[in-house]
Amino acid sequence: MAGFFTALAVSFGVIFVAELGDKSQLMALTFATRFRALPVLIGITIATAIVHAVSVAVGYGLGSALPTGWIALIAALAFLAFGLWTLRGDTLTEEERTKAEKTTKSAVVAASVAFFLAELGDKTMLATITLATQYGWFGTWLGSTIGMVAADALAIVVGRQLGKHLPEKAIKYGAAALFFLFGAWLLVEAIVELT
Repeated sequence: MAGFFTALAVSFGVIFVAELGDKSQLMALTFATRFRALPVLIGITIATAIVHAVSVAVGYGLGSALPTGWIALIAALAFLAFGLWTLRGDTLTEEERTKAEKTTKSAVVAASVAFFLAELGDKTMLATITLATQYGWFGTWLGSTIGMVAADALAIVVGRQLGKHLPEKAIKYGAAALFFLFGAWLLVEAIVELT
């Protein structure tokens, strides 16, 4: 039971931070300017649950097939790469912005499809795969799904209430620092295990 709560907490924290300033947050805000927030959040939740279920299955399968020292090393390198990716930044393309603004389908379907496609290969999907190699699958799936939905809900609420963007530089540097911290921690674990 302690493993479940650890997986839940770590996955929630990592994915929540990774999602801050991500293009998915920008999409959530864009959808929320056109549709009511609740259907948009339902759509985000459906897409996220599916993408993260696939991510966890891949990560859990890798975790069963590879020795733990090598998994920790791969995870460490992945988290360091996520830190660099976060520093580079993420933007919403004009095509993605146009889709979010001009869709005429129901809000739930439109948000589900858009978020599903946007998350394929995104850093939150890759982070979820990485987390699933280290922690239990159910806690990782639940934590990562809740973390992403919470971060996107925050973007919608803050964006709609304040009419301003989140302070991007502070979020970007804070998220990158946390990725580097997790990467360094896993790198130390990998070195200890492999030597």
